[in-house]
Amino acid sequence: MNKRKMLLASFGALSLVAVVPAGAAGPGLTRPAVAATPQMDAALLAQLDARRAARGQDARYGYAIVARHPGAQGTQVARAAHTFKGVRIFGFESVLVLDANGKIVSESDSEQRANFARLDTAGPGADFSVVPAISSKAAIDAALASLAAPARHETPPSAELIIWPAMRTERLPEARDKQEQALNALDVQDVVDHYELAYLVHTRMLVGDRPAYHDTIVSARDGGILAQWSMLQTVVGVGHSQYNGDVPVNTTSANGKYRMIDDTRGTGGTFGAMAITNANHGTSAGDVYANDTNTWGDGKQYVAGGPTTNANGQTAAVNAMWGLMNTYDTLKNVFNWLSLDGHNTATYIAAHVNTAYDNAYYSDTCRCMFIGDGSSFNSLGSIDVIGHEMGHGVTAATSNLTYSGESGGLNESSSDINGEAVEAYARGGAKGDSIPLTGNDWVLGKEISKSGTPLRWMYRPSKDGSSPDAWSSSLKRLDVHYSSGPNNRMFYFLAQGSSADQAGDYYSKYLVKTPAAMTGIGIDKAYRIWFRANTTKFTSSTNYADARAKMIEAAGELYGKSSGEVIAVQRAYAAINVGADVDEPASR
Repeated sequence: MNKRKMLLASFGALSLVAVVPAGAAGPGLTRPAVAATPQMDAALLAQLDARRAARGQDARYGYAIVARHPGAQGTQVARAAHTFKGVRIFGFESVLVLDANGKIVSESDSEQRANFARLDTAGPGADFSVVPAISSKAAIDAALASLAAPARHETPPSAELIIWPAMRTERLPEARDKQEQALNALDVQDVVDHYELAYLVHTRMLVGDRPAYHDTIVSARDGGILAQWSMLQTVVGVGHSQYNGDVPVNTTSANGKYRMIDDTRGTGGTFGAMAITNANHGTSAGDVYANDTNTWGDGKQYVAGGPTTNANGQTAAVNAMWGLMNTYDTLKNVFNWLSLDGHNTATYIAAHVNTAYDNAYYSDTCRCMFIGDGSSFNSLGSIDVIGHEMGHGVTAATSNLTYSGESGGLNESSSDINGEAVEAYARGGAKGDSIPLTGNDWVLGKEISKSGTPLRWMYRPSKDGSSPDAWSSSLKRLDVHYSSGPNNRMFYFLAQGSSADQAGDYYSKYLVKTPAAMTGIGIDKAYRIWFRANTTKFTSSTNYADARAKMIEAAGELYGKSSGEVIAVQRAYAAINVGADVDEPASR
């Protein structure tokens, strides 16, 4: 059992009793943008094509619009993949902020795309062929053979022809003579070694009753496996709730039955609104929870082997609904970001997945979440876990950080950040348009732990025995649940500040400027900067160095380029060995 892994979801009557209002629109993002039309995409592509000449690109280079979502103050955000001879280059993309008329007002490129604008000067050249030597079926067969586990498909496997940039890390000239342990994240850069024509194969399978989700890069020349990573984004971890006392839960009523559907949050999806279902120890979502009365749960840990529909079995559903409602409200009231995708598409959570299952995970096949009852753990439906899982949905709808290497660590950290923000918002009263200064505990999964020992410590990740406190060149080789550690610490320092006590958990040896203890800016500002960077600047290949640069940009846009908040971002990243430390202004 991996005790540290976490995950995400998407989903879709007469509202009843004990309703927590969704809240008024906050000052953040605007209402969902109008759905894109082919004409809008064509107009945007025309703007991008007009830029090609300035970049020295010919007609072999192109773009594909892959996603759109709302932006701040009437803007829209579009994500464009870069193509060569009509084939997408994996990880090469631009994030485009558009005004109300669809005109590009800013562009944020992936680091690889910015450094290597021309394939013919950094790769195989003009004769690079995009004609595969093997079929997509052969690529799928190769991916399945590499997994080598008897399994059944949850959804049919798929394969997309791509250009795969094989990367290497090289030092910048000024860092060539540094000792390995002395390297800073800004001393190195990822460069393209060469390009491969390949297939990106998605497999979403079940091994027994356990999900096994993988993405595999298969050579389109000879069927060899070029890369592979797990896509299971997981944790190992009036309603009478298990962790929060008596809480309000929204339900609907029909034909004398109450159903755990919240029709005030989200539209469309599988159930028409946000919902909680009973997997009843299976692997599928099951039916929406129903009850004869509108009082749910007994507030106690599920008794293994008992019914999942009686009061004790309902408690897991109460935990899930309260977490879902508060995560939705946090995003809506603070940013006016609606549901996971910004377009208010409803999602759902399935409780009681599998038997004694020590995990919670987000499934990209249904864009929904599954919560286990636990065995070594208590029920995995605590507020920070639910916030974490739903955070994966926001990332999937925006930056879509690739779930391996440094970008995978940032993906996990983004969900941890979301979990802490939701916990603070929920425990601080669950209303208003800002995140309260207190309410969260800066650790993940403490409530679900039977021993009370958290899964992760934001302020000192190394307390778990596996996560590093700072960036090093080995970070990209770690499991993403460990490589998230430094960014979690960065966020803690950004929000709360650090300590000059060298013997304490809140000290960083990399902070060498004045004052020795950096000043935090509060969780509300820290969360706003992170959310803006993740939704409008990060690309799927963003690494720690790129995250720092784009967090500085986001802080400058929100609070001014010379603001204390920009200084705080620089210091918080310096504290984890990403960039140089700077002095704080004396007036701060």
